[in-house]
Amino acid sequence: MNRCNWCTCNDKMIRYHDEEWGVPLHDDQKQFEFLMMEVMQCGLNWNMMIQKREVFRKCFDEFDFDKVVEYGEEDIERIMNTEGMIRSRRKIEAVIHNARCFQKIRDEYGSFSKYIWGFTNGKTYLYTGHQRGEVPARNGLSDRVSKDLKKRGMKYMGSVTVYSHLQACGIINDHQESCFRYPQLLEISDAVRERRDKE
Repeated sequence: MNRCNWCTCNDKMIRYHDEEWGVPLHDDQKQFEFLMMEVMQCGLNWNMMIQKREVFRKCFDEFDFDKVVEYGEEDIERIMNTEGMIRSRRKIEAVIHNARCFQKIRDEYGSFSKYIWGFTNGKTYLYTGHQRGEVPARNGLSDRVSKDLKKRGMKYMGSVTVYSHLQACGIINDHQESCFRYPQLLEISDAVRERRDKE
């Protein structure tokens, strides 16, 4: 069975690739989880995030943003002292801060998913060349989303981070054409082909 090359290093990465990566995501709690894992990942690698995922879930109440917004100093200390946690106070504080921004977006749009899918009018984008492995670290779409999230106060939301999130939640399908998931996800998404966008 052919898979994208990046996922074959261990079972957890394979499972993430096979079951979650690129699946159109419309659940806000999962959106928050994916996005905040990207925050924790900044400067590190995604494999480490997948390996530490259960630690993150334990620290942040399963990424329940309504609970995370209430966190104070005691919670920050609790998280900092959790075994296996990435001990970056700035990132932990950013997750708490971003939960507040996330709630404001939900209040304005009804859901975060509705907000972020609005950038593609609910479509999954297939960019020319990406399925052959010519995948950029960022593009025009991620630049636009990043700029808007930053304007709304979100932290650690650079274009590279945002591009990874758009791949993860299925707004961009960057599975290789040879990957078994590529045609499967085409069947369950409203996909449109786009020309390469400011790459």
